[in-house]
Amino acid sequence: MSKKIFASPQDVETAFYESLERGDLDTMMAIWSEDDEVVCVHPGGPRLVGYATVREGWKRIFDNGSRLEVRRLLLHTVTTPFAVMHSLIEQIGIPGREVATAPVVATNLYTRGPLGWRMVAHHASPMPPDSLVELPKTLH
Repeated sequence: MSKKIFASPQDVETAFYESLERGDLDTMMAIWSEDDEVVCVHPGGPRLVGYATVREGWKRIFDNGSRLEVRRLLLHTVTTPFAVMHSLIEQIGIPGREVATAPVVATNLYTRGPLGWRMVAHHASPMPPDSLVELPKTLH
């Protein structure tokens, strides 16, 4: 299978959230490194290790048929020459419904290899709604 080359971690992250919102398993797995060391933790779920196990976890989520809207907030980035870590808040909702789920704190880890950037870890955990810091109204 020919995989897209992602030029930056942000390109991978954009494709990740687009595939999550569409429930698109093929696109979701195209952003992951195919290494056995990849790790994914869904909110309230077990640790999934290895490409095949991560794929099966996303398949179970997407097979329920629900589509999601994800608003990304409060991105914090740590960058090294060959790895980038994004820590952010995901505000997840269902299209057409006013009530959003509780915020989720997520960490996404990307590494750069011969074929560009790929996701190697995604860890998402629920957080209390009252712990979400209000975004500033004015940017300086």
